[in-house]
Amino acid sequence: MDTETLRRRVGEIKYWYHRIELPNGVVTPGWSPINQAAYRVPSDLTGKRILDVGAWDGYWTFEALKRGAREVVAIDDFSDYLGLLKPEDRTAWKSFDTCREAFGYPEDRCKRIEISLYEISEKNLGGRFDIVFCFGTLYHLRHPLLGLDKLAGVCDGQIIVESHICDDHGVYRGGLGRGYPPNEIVAEFYPANNMGGNASNWWGPTLKCLAAWIYAAGFTQNIQAWKLTDQPQHLSQCRGFATGFKPTKTSN
Repeated sequence: MDTETLRRRVGEIKYWYHRIELPNGVVTPGWSPINQAAYRVPSDLTGKRILDVGAWDGYWTFEALKRGAREVVAIDDFSDYLGLLKPEDRTAWKSFDTCREAFGYPEDRCKRIEISLYEISEKNLGGRFDIVFCFGTLYHLRHPLLGLDKLAGVCDGQIIVESHICDDHGVYRGGLGRGYPPNEIVAEFYPANNMGGNASNWWGPTLKCLAAWIYAAGFTQNIQAWKLTDQPQHLSQCRGFATGFKPTKTSN
């Protein structure tokens, strides 16, 4: 794809969530991720099979491939409109496909599947995974523990989760700067558009709760949890991360 064609195709897409550096100096006009390094994705993913949940434009799919992943499966159900987008603003896989074509990744190494997280299985996704990325998705689930159980059911290694957290922003405690004390394992529930004006935001766990959720799903080894920033100045910065590993299987 020549540069002018790529610029035109990027410009035809009404909304970009991810800021992706494409070949020949073309950059998509998104804003996420706020801080790539904060995700602590391993720099070397050589030989790994990765599941990218809620892939949107595909930033982390393509980043995993750049880091050596042998295959990435991206999934999305296009149910999040951020509380401000119109249905026509989400153009399904158009942005993802534009980037994939620009990078030149073949479909057998860079798959994308439209599917609900609740419906994933080894059969539907073509096998098991070494690492699962679940970024910006968990708090959109009405049933986050079920969702994590589904992910655990297809993962043999590590999960990395990024989510809204309520440590520094308590909807029911007064907003920004009025969250929950450290070490409290609690989660706020948003039955309407209580959080950020987005009706698809259902839950806001504390950081400790987020770590407890992945533990409960079976990722019980080497659990770590950290904030995007210690002193968020805006709701969009009230994010947290947690990672854990499945126990290593031993033969008798």
